[in-house]
Amino acid sequence: MTYLIPKKQDMWFLPLGGSGEIGMNLNLYGHDGKWLMVDMGINFNDKHGIDVITPDPSFIEDHKEDLVGLVVTHAHEDHIGAIPHLWPYLECPIYATPFTAEIIKRKLAEKPWGKDVPIHIIQLNTKFSLSPFDLEFIHLTHSTLEPNALAITTPLGTVLHSGDWKIDPSPMLGQSTCEKRLKQLGDGEIMALVCDSTNAFNEGSSGSEEDVYNNLLKVVESESQNRVVIGCFASNVARIYTACKIAEKVGRRVCLVGRSMLNMVSAAKETGYLKDLPNTIDERTAMDLPRDKVMFILTGSQGEDRAALSRISNKRHPGVQLDAHDLIVFSSRVIPGNEKSIGALHNRLLKMGCRLVVASNDDIHVSGHPAKQELKQMYEWIRPLALIPTHGEYRHMKEQADWAKKCGIKKTYIPENGLVVNLTPGNVGLVDQVEVGRLGVDGNGLIAMDSNVVRDRERLGTNGSVFATVFYNKNGELTRPPIINIMGIIDDKDEHAEIISELEPIIRSQVRSSYSSKSDCHKTVESALRQYMRRTFEKRPLTCIHLVKES
Repeated sequence: MTYLIPKKQDMWFLPLGGSGEIGMNLNLYGHDGKWLMVDMGINFNDKHGIDVITPDPSFIEDHKEDLVGLVVTHAHEDHIGAIPHLWPYLECPIYATPFTAEIIKRKLAEKPWGKDVPIHIIQLNTKFSLSPFDLEFIHLTHSTLEPNALAITTPLGTVLHSGDWKIDPSPMLGQSTCEKRLKQLGDGEIMALVCDSTNAFNEGSSGSEEDVYNNLLKVVESESQNRVVIGCFASNVARIYTACKIAEKVGRRVCLVGRSMLNMVSAAKETGYLKDLPNTIDERTAMDLPRDKVMFILTGSQGEDRAALSRISNKRHPGVQLDAHDLIVFSSRVIPGNEKSIGALHNRLLKMGCRLVVASNDDIHVSGHPAKQELKQMYEWIRPLALIPTHGEYRHMKEQADWAKKCGIKKTYIPENGLVVNLTPGNVGLVDQVEVGRLGVDGNGLIAMDSNVVRDRERLGTNGSVFATVFYNKNGELTRPPIINIMGIIDDKDEHAEIISELEPIIRSQVRSSYSSKSDCHKTVESALRQYMRRTFEKRPLTCIHLVKES
């Protein structure tokens, strides 16, 4: 156990996830014996039977008596997705604005203990206190509803944790950036800005949702005969709203497809948004309408196997079928790591005869993260003494740190997951380091991503396996032929039989030389089989030996 207690003169920042990577955000702030957690997110995975990865909360689990609460900046999966998996280890109260709280409640409703989680709703642009931290939500703009920066104040000063943000001068849904309050904070003294680095390489600004409306309208208006399909992120409620308003303008009815999208829209309505959303129709009604009178808005723009668009492209969707010449508009960016799955999706849709419009060719998507001009604007508003870049790979954080220096911020520090960083003026830098890791959601449990289970699955997937059951007696003699199973290495049946005939005398000799100790016998047989497979096939398969001693 690593036990760290921040003192009254300390203001610490400790990321357990989200620094040096995009996703899996879990951040801690320490002061006067207490810890505050900001966000608890996931990342996605497609290997070894594990779809979702979370940060390892072991450090803060050891300190949970000193954890005053979890404050959530917004409702994206990389900021809230780990709550259903990790909350039982911490059992802390959760604080979020209305829409984010509603999404969390819906996630937790699937858990038998979900109703036990204390979720406190904090209204937009509101101050609240979790002693010894005085906190304030400050509304920004992003690609989902109710994104917030979090001002964290102690007697030492104020730190601004940006969350995910951009500066959208014309958001289609929700409030605009609270510029006035940010400037007021800047008139005081901001010790440090802990800031989103995702788009630090991008020049200029990220653009406005109003620009997407105008450009997407042109694309849809140009399609007069066939169905139009809009693929976007379910969490981008503003984009869903934009597409619905365009459909209304051009005389198309809207069908929303995908459980997560329907859930997001329902949560938005529940919390007072989308009051003027045109009435949507179900899948059967949509398929019966003339092709030029319907628009589908659906999930799966990243090629996710179980999402609506992938199921449609594989002709596995029960309600929606697309035909040749239907227009599919990808109104989303390509998340790094998803290129292969998105490419495969595009290929399947093109083979069906569909036509594609993608965001890289048409201005039908804007990012929810700040480009350089927006970063500069934020620096000018709040004038922090130090800049701590986060939410990005190292190259993104380094680029923002360099940009901040060019913009006049003298002190920067690039964090890593597990590094305890002091934020007090004049003393910004490394304090200590704690162990961090990753957990994979495996069925209904969690396993460490560096565990033997995951390593064994990796070896099985890349090198195959050899299983041998060996029967022997007290004299070191085989009492019957060993049972040998070889998987994932050879396909030819004759070759398979030949290999087994070669392995039997090897096993016989190893048992005879080491039978006096079952442990030694196991090791020598296992080593001999591994050497044979490496020599014969240049493979290192998972090798399992079962010894049965018979009288």
